[in-house]
Amino acid sequence: MPLARCPRCRRSRRLVDRARAIGAYDGALRAIIHALKYEGRRSLARPLAEMMRARGFDTLSGAACVVPVPLHPSRRRHRGFNQAADLAAHLPLPRIAALARTRATPTQTGLPAARRHGNVRDAFCITRAGRRLAGAVVVLVDDVSTTGATLEACARELKRAGVREVRALTAARVVTPPR
Repeated sequence: MPLARCPRCRRSRRLVDRARAIGAYDGALRAIIHALKYEGRRSLARPLAEMMRARGFDTLSGAACVVPVPLHPSRRRHRGFNQAADLAAHLPLPRIAALARTRATPTQTGLPAARRHGNVRDAFCITRAGRRLAGAVVVLVDDVSTTGATLEACARELKRAGVREVRALTAARVVTPPR
C-alpha cells in the first residue's frame, strides 16, 4: 500500500528529489539517535553512518558530496557538536559545509507540520563553498526527518544556488499511519 501524502505535500512541489532513511524513528533506532544527539555519545555516529551508507547506497551513488544540515551557532555551542556533521563525516563522500543557519529557531520537536515549515522558512543560506556546487548532485544529511520541513528548506537554498539535484539521507524517518 503506498504511503498517503498530506494535503500540504500534495499541493507543493518537492525540492528534495529523493530521500532515504535507515528506518522508522522508533524503538532501538530512536534510542540510539537520542543517545547521540542529547547524551553526547558521538561514538554512535560511525555505526549509524555505516548503516546509512549501506541503506542509502543508491542515494549516495553518483553524488558529488554530502552536506550536513547546519545548526545555528548558539545551538552548536550549547550541544557542543552538530550530529548531522558527525554522521556526514563518516560517509564515503566529501563533506561540504554548503549551508549556514542564519537564525536561531525553536526546536522542531513538538511542533505540528504547518508550524515546522514556517519555523525553518528562510533559516538557511548558502555559503561560499555551497556556491561552488552549481550543477552538482548533493546529498543532505540529518539525523531525523519528521515532516521534511528542514530538508526542504535546505534544498530550497541549494537549488537557488544552482545545485542540479538534492537528495536526502537520514538516520531515521518519522512514520505516521495514514488517517
